[in-house]
Amino acid sequence: MQIVITGGGWAGCAAAVAARKQGAEVLLLERTDMLLGTGLVGGIMRNNGRHTAAEEMTALGGGDLFRLADENSLHRNIEFPGHPHAWLYNVARMEPIVKKYLLDMGVEIRLAVRVDGVETASGRMTAVTTKSGGITSRIPGDVFVDATGTAGPTVNCVRHGNGCAMCVLRCPAFGGRASLTALAGIPEKIGRKGAQLGAMSGSCKLFKESLSPELAAELSAKGVMVVPIPKELRADIDLSMKACQQYALPAFHDNVILLDTGHAKLMSPFFPLETLRRIPGFEHARYEDPYAGGQGNSVRYMGMSPRDDSLRVTGIDNLFCAGEKAGLLVGHTEAIVTGTLAGYNAARLSSGRDLLVLPASLCVGDAITHVRERMNTEEGLALKYTFSGSVYFERMKKIGLYTLDSEEIRSRVAHTGLNEVFSGN
Repeated sequence: MQIVITGGGWAGCAAAVAARKQGAEVLLLERTDMLLGTGLVGGIMRNNGRHTAAEEMTALGGGDLFRLADENSLHRNIEFPGHPHAWLYNVARMEPIVKKYLLDMGVEIRLAVRVDGVETASGRMTAVTTKSGGITSRIPGDVFVDATGTAGPTVNCVRHGNGCAMCVLRCPAFGGRASLTALAGIPEKIGRKGAQLGAMSGSCKLFKESLSPELAAELSAKGVMVVPIPKELRADIDLSMKACQQYALPAFHDNVILLDTGHAKLMSPFFPLETLRRIPGFEHARYEDPYAGGQGNSVRYMGMSPRDDSLRVTGIDNLFCAGEKAGLLVGHTEAIVTGTLAGYNAARLSSGRDLLVLPASLCVGDAITHVRERMNTEEGLALKYTFSGSVYFERMKKIGLYTLDSEEIRSRVAHTGLNEVFSGN
């Protein structure tokens, strides 16, 4: 069983773990020189319904990456506006930890390899072609997973954002995102809100050392800081274009909210540098990601795959999708959930077994189905969905899926008959 996964973000890594645990040979292709994608600068786990989702996945046998993030957490059970019991992992150390875990499992990883073509026959994908260092290669596979994300290439940030802000995705250096779905000729869906296509990444990172010593010390100690913005400066702040609408609350407009993820995570899509430096404690502030975080951020949700609830892409029998490719799902937890299911089903398909659809009695199953249904409507394409807030978290609470009770979560999973289904045992 040869599973080829394109895209090494949280979703692609989760797919690799899940497929490998089912006994498949797994090749993970990543166009840059590091894994984790936006997980290199994200860092927020377990806030609001993400805790429920992580515990469901653990009971299902798919908790490997959540455990690694927990073990690498700088702060646990902190609270910031609208978001209790959050855990913050160290973004500076997370990628090597995940990479080693995958290699120890026997996953083959190829970095700085960009897919630039696919081969198909009779409704199936047979191979991908790649370029690396000027060399073109053909890579055959039995089943493929598209975890290429929805941000980039640079032209999308120029047309629909504020230009290339030089983010961690580094399109100018490694080439822009290349979608397996699109290369196979499958029309993709684009998130839209009125005339705005896509959405900006929801936060920036500051060098913690560029903050005042007092502010930096307090942030390191507490994990979170809420610094009021003088009223005369608030007109420069616009949260409406954020992909992470769970962080578009009034408190995020009226305050600089910082989280300690190794860097100082600034919970705003961008913030004019000269304005930021007028706030006490930020006089020497400097952006770590994106480098032009005073101007803009990456534009995401520009290419999502049509798919069913097993995460198989409509139109190609042996192609699955995960992460943002699977729909308007925002966040690391959401990427790990869909990646795990996609990798598991890729291995099952390659060995001739039935595909798994997670039941709606679990939030991880309900979210996958709900987002797929909502993406078939114009109204649904204007929204973003996440376990941690906004419209889907409200749905979780309304239908009784949100809980912090670990015993209740284990019992819920047990009732589905899917205990340890992803474990490979």
